[in-house]
Amino acid sequence: MLYLKSRGYTHPKSSEITPASVYAHRRHWLAAAAATAASAASGSWSSALAQPAASPGKLPALPGGKSAVAGANTMERPTRYQDATTYNNFYEFGMEKDEPARYAGRMKTRPWTVTIEGEVRKPGVWDVEALLKLQPLEERIYRLRCVEGWSMVLPWVGYSLSELIRRVEPTGNAKFVQFFTLADRAQMPGLRSSVINWPYTEGLRLDEAMHPLTLLAFGMYGEVLPNQNGAPLRLVVPWKYGFKSAKSLVKIRFVDKQPKTSWEQSAPDEYGFFSNVNPQVSHPRWSQATERRIGEDGLLAKRRPTLMFNGYEAQVASLYSGMDLSRFF
Repeated sequence: MLYLKSRGYTHPKSSEITPASVYAHRRHWLAAAAATAASAASGSWSSALAQPAASPGKLPALPGGKSAVAGANTMERPTRYQDATTYNNFYEFGMEKDEPARYAGRMKTRPWTVTIEGEVRKPGVWDVEALLKLQPLEERIYRLRCVEGWSMVLPWVGYSLSELIRRVEPTGNAKFVQFFTLADRAQMPGLRSSVINWPYTEGLRLDEAMHPLTLLAFGMYGEVLPNQNGAPLRLVVPWKYGFKSAKSLVKIRFVDKQPKTSWEQSAPDEYGFFSNVNPQVSHPRWSQATERRIGEDGLLAKRRPTLMFNGYEAQVASLYSGMDLSRFF
């Protein structure tokens, strides 16, 4: 299934190590909030507890209406904004969980364009402002499960990626969708690492990309996305491990053959193309059967069972009917 073992870099088993950022910010959240103004990480702790999905009020508002998509809103309490914006994987800004919040503020998110190319009848370049106006925005409260064994619940703001796909009109040859993220060495210090080949790329089958739960997200917690969470727009695929949800998108390509993703190239024995959350299939170096919910009860938090397809089995299992999910991981 997943995680990083390439080019001499080996991750420790995260379930055995308490990240310093988690330890620190639970006790000194004011200090962590001051780490970067651009991270907008200083939302009120008490407000987040009382109204966990409310806008923290530190970035421009980006509200969304109630979603009618089946399964789009879990009833679980959203993760605190403070946790969601200071504990991130965004390797373009560094390998440690606190580095994106520390360094992503340098990234400029305007002007910003996304190129659509490949097997489509209407290729072109879209300005992010035009994409924002393409479809009414919705709030969707999704679970996020990371391959490292931790999870969150996040209120995203966006719309189904299928709305954009329909407008660019894929040809009959389009079977897969490939996503490319920004790779700018002037803004992203993590690009000095050779862990993966930059730019970061991900991929979905066309039917996965067209599924109504697959989200093109522009915001979270009622505001625009913080840089460290993938501003100005990102993919969110809630039934797959978090790394499938590519951040800071600059290109979407429609292709006829299954593309190699960045993690497949770096560690093919640990990263499969599909990367669906499957607690029955262990990562080569640890179990995926349980997870630790970020922000729950500190160091003594009890690990919870991981749900098949991250709890979205009823909505997405039919996409993989007849497939051996231990082989196609």
